[in-house]
Amino acid sequence: MKPIRKFTVRAVVPAALAPLEELAANLRWSWHEPTRRLFEHVDPAVWADSGRDPIAFLGEVAPWRLEELAADDDYVAWANRELAELREYLEQPRWYQGFGDDAPASIAYFSPEFGIAEVLPQYSGGLGILAGDHLKAASDLGVPILAVGLFYASGYFAQSISPDGWQQERYPAQDPDGLPLSLVRRPDGTAVQVVLSLPDGRALVARVWRAQVGRVTLLLLDSDVPANADELRRVTDRLYGGGGEHRLQQELLLGIGGVRAINAWVELTGAAEPEVFHMNEGHAGFLGLERISSLIGEGMVFGDALQLVRASTIFTTHTPVPAGIDRFERDLVAAYLQNPDLLPGVKAADALPLGVEPGADPATSAFNMAMMGLRLAQHANGVSKLHGEVSRRMFGALWPGFDADEVPITSVTNGVHSPTWVAPALLELSERVLGTADPEHADWLSDALDDAELWSVKRGLRARLVEDARRRLQDSWSSQHSGATAPDWIGGVLDPDVLTIGFARRVPTYKRLTLMLQDPERFAAILTDPDRPVQFVVAGKSHPADDEGKRLIQRLVQFSQRPELRDRIVFLPDYDIGMASVLYPGCDVWLNNPLRPLEACGTSGMKAAMNAALNLSILDGWWAEYASEQSGWVIPSADQATDAAERDALEATALYELLEHEIVPRYYDRSEHGVPHEWVRMLRHTLADLAPELGADRMVREYVDRLYRHAWQHGVAVGADHARGARDLAAFGARVRAAWPGVSVVHVESGGVDSPHVGDELRLRARVELGDLTPDDVLVEVVSGRSTAEETIASPRLTPLEPTGRTQDGGPVEYEGSVTLDRAGAFGYTVRVIPSHPLLLSAAELGLVATAG
Repeated sequence: MKPIRKFTVRAVVPAALAPLEELAANLRWSWHEPTRRLFEHVDPAVWADSGRDPIAFLGEVAPWRLEELAADDDYVAWANRELAELREYLEQPRWYQGFGDDAPASIAYFSPEFGIAEVLPQYSGGLGILAGDHLKAASDLGVPILAVGLFYASGYFAQSISPDGWQQERYPAQDPDGLPLSLVRRPDGTAVQVVLSLPDGRALVARVWRAQVGRVTLLLLDSDVPANADELRRVTDRLYGGGGEHRLQQELLLGIGGVRAINAWVELTGAAEPEVFHMNEGHAGFLGLERISSLIGEGMVFGDALQLVRASTIFTTHTPVPAGIDRFERDLVAAYLQNPDLLPGVKAADALPLGVEPGADPATSAFNMAMMGLRLAQHANGVSKLHGEVSRRMFGALWPGFDADEVPITSVTNGVHSPTWVAPALLELSERVLGTADPEHADWLSDALDDAELWSVKRGLRARLVEDARRRLQDSWSSQHSGATAPDWIGGVLDPDVLTIGFARRVPTYKRLTLMLQDPERFAAILTDPDRPVQFVVAGKSHPADDEGKRLIQRLVQFSQRPELRDRIVFLPDYDIGMASVLYPGCDVWLNNPLRPLEACGTSGMKAAMNAALNLSILDGWWAEYASEQSGWVIPSADQATDAAERDALEATALYELLEHEIVPRYYDRSEHGVPHEWVRMLRHTLADLAPELGADRMVREYVDRLYRHAWQHGVAVGADHARGARDLAAFGARVRAAWPGVSVVHVESGGVDSPHVGDELRLRARVELGDLTPDDVLVEVVSGRSTAEETIASPRLTPLEPTGRTQDGGPVEYEGSVTLDRAGAFGYTVRVIPSHPLLLSAAELGLVATAG
């Protein structure tokens, strides 16, 4: 019989154990192993059954056990020590506080999903896990982030696999009262709410939940409140669910409602107001319009407010393909923006152009959230060096006339939060043998650590994975067969002494889940080699609307069901943080074979590396900059293939050959004591040399040094003296755009080199028509460098020319200068004119350039 309503009843904990409740309320327990050990000690079996969720755990532990521990002075003292350590962690200065007043007091971080702990399933994949790791590392470093997202009542989806291999989705409801969340309330006890005015006189109301992630506060907006009609209560029902309007409502709530939630939190708590706003992807782009609306309410005009908002806004793109960007029908967005009460003071005629795609008809263009994000942010980045290059090409049309290298999008390579992802067994080994509780920076090359001991720990992690995989397969079988007992063969799948390769991630087609099946018989022979077998553990979810991705899963599942293979390749359903925490450490090799360059970063391989696994990957994402023969193998890319089928065939063949001739032999090459010393040497170098580069602490430090502080300083400069800089910049931009059609390079002449040699100086004189502009409004430059067969200038050098004065008839302005010929070979140059203003951050920012020729 089904209940008509479900809710969570919190446990009554003895007063002496009150520290457990405070520790459970802060999600730091999800990455702080000593706190997890404290809870596990209460009842290890119940702790495991609870999914290692302290709140659920305290509700399941027998009351007599809690009373027993409340009378145990040693345990009570232990709990108080952990609580004291947490409070010190929360209150004492950390790395960021070393900046003093030379850094923003608060940074707002917006993301559509956050993967923090298994118990809080508000994520679908890498974007959310990255956001969760960002918050955790920020907390550890003391970075004052205030994060904002949505609370999805059913999360993403729970995955099961039908007997024929087809993905099935279900959406279990989450009870926020049973999660590590608290409702944000006013002093009188009423819930804080944000309200968005919608078309047709409707209003979208959302309450605000707070999750405490170490030192970082995360606010989650939830539309499931009685004040909303049924269709609006469902706005936050599922992550990435529903149709176009449903998704648009989610993104309006995230951006506009998120800023309003921050304002309410600041007013309620006295917290510092954010001075920098960071959009983790374009889903939160409407936050910029809400900030502009507030400034208009203070007396600014749209153009000036736009410049002030841009100065302190950062946009991070995570997609290398246009198909990954949210795009809405223009008329749909217009219907919302034309409502004057949604964003007071912001006219639809001003807001809609922000989402227009370059080259499209503004009257019909789709509303592109990434384009709006880039136009609202003066600072932008991709998430690996290669992805930065891809992004500069993909979005280059926003800055016409400029080479990709000058497109103002930098990159900060993603990282992963070591304390979250490193297996406790490796942490214990680091503490016991290497003398540090920081395995990310331990001396894994030390002679104090014996190869056999590291190998023994890896074998134990592999055995744990095998045990977990068997349990999951048994549970899956029982759910498919009405609780029937699982067949005996499931209890024998996988082997803790066989080379284990992992592959787990979202399943869009470009990640090529089934590349390994290009030659199924050759692959089967690799799996079933009688002397040197290989086993694969595979997991991943396809978006519910992606039938092609589901077909890839089905094909792999059906392959794994062949009787001779089912103990050597398994597909584990419902990939999540809990599974990942066992899968990464248990694998010897992590496989990644996307279509290059379509992997923005791919942090799963980073987590595997931190757990002493070697990478086997296409040279894409993070691996393109960190690949090393000490840490794994590169699958050659067949970039010159004539079609996709040929490319897949060539790259699959390369994969098989690496397995057969390099990976498998090295793994099974053992000493007389059964230790593969050459393999372990690679594990040591991976842990010692690669892991420290992959940490989220490195990533967040980069964001602080290169983006957060820079955006804050620029925002202060633009906002100084009652936003004088914003007004000047807006007026300058309007004036230059209006005058630019009259700007041209009329004539260029050169001299000084009859027979050019290295070291000679090329003297240049250019006449430039400036129209209604003055020399102070522009910069005239020589662009010079190696001339290529494609009629481009490679690695260009920029040399300014100086004005000598207008010609006698008041026409073009003459400019002069010289360029030193500093290299032999083909040489080319041109002259260009670009706008110049002290508050522009890049030559390309206005997208205006006039070139000779």
